[in-house]
Amino acid sequence: MTPTTQDNPGWVRLAPALFVLLWSTGFIGAKYGLPYAEPLTFLLWRLGAVSIVLALVALATGAPWPKDWRAAGRIALAGLLVHGVYLSGVFLAIAHGLAAGVTALIVGIQPLLIAALSGPLLGERVTGRQWLGLLLGLAGVGLVVREKFTIDADHLVGMGYAAMALIGITFGTLYQKRHGAAMDLRSGTAIQYAATALALAVLAPLCETMEVHWTGEFLFALLWLGFVLSVGAIFLLFGLIRRGAAARVASLFYLTPPVTALVAWAMFDERLGLVALAGMAVAVVGVALVNRG
Repeated sequence: MTPTTQDNPGWVRLAPALFVLLWSTGFIGAKYGLPYAEPLTFLLWRLGAVSIVLALVALATGAPWPKDWRAAGRIALAGLLVHGVYLSGVFLAIAHGLAAGVTALIVGIQPLLIAALSGPLLGERVTGRQWLGLLLGLAGVGLVVREKFTIDADHLVGMGYAAMALIGITFGTLYQKRHGAAMDLRSGTAIQYAATALALAVLAPLCETMEVHWTGEFLFALLWLGFVLSVGAIFLLFGLIRRGAAARVASLFYLTPPVTALVAWAMFDERLGLVALAGMAVAVVGVALVNRG
């Protein structure tokens, strides 16, 4: 029998840190790839390729598939929210000139929405200590990106797309926790990516030229985002959702903007001031409060 995440406690200890690191590279990959392809076209190539590879892996390894169309539809809907709405919103926001830090801040509100909704929708209880941690995490995210936070007419469209991404990842996480937590990660994720790729195959030709410049930078971004992020990070995310409360898992997203800023500093020599470093520390404390015990 193939070992599962439930049989390996060590996986649980290492997965959150690895997930945050991988998820934080999404903005870096977008920075590499978006100059060479339009957002929806980029995502269509990314998710289409990954869905084919995962489907072949699922077939080769004998992964179980949904028993009926209703179950498959629920899995696909979660995928459209988590992958389609969220990723499209992030890529469109950055493509429209919104700074990655501002995009991260808007999407970084997600843990508070998860905490507010996980009670009535999932029956999970969020304690006072966890609410304090969630608020501290939000404050830390704000400190990290505040130097880049500007609002003008040119960025309003980008902010709207970032808000769309926030809605997608919030409700997608909750829906996945409620209806898709038991799915097999190989076949289930293949269905989710295939459903999203089909939606993008309809939308991209209507909105974009579909032109791609096949440079080395684009291929690197496509392979990294397609297989390291869309397979590795998503498998970790769904595994964490399966094992933990939604609010606890969502609190990890508070660490994404600080870690993204740290990676951008290391790779692109972007300035990382004392305020940003203080924000990272505050965000870490907030996540620790949410997840303690």
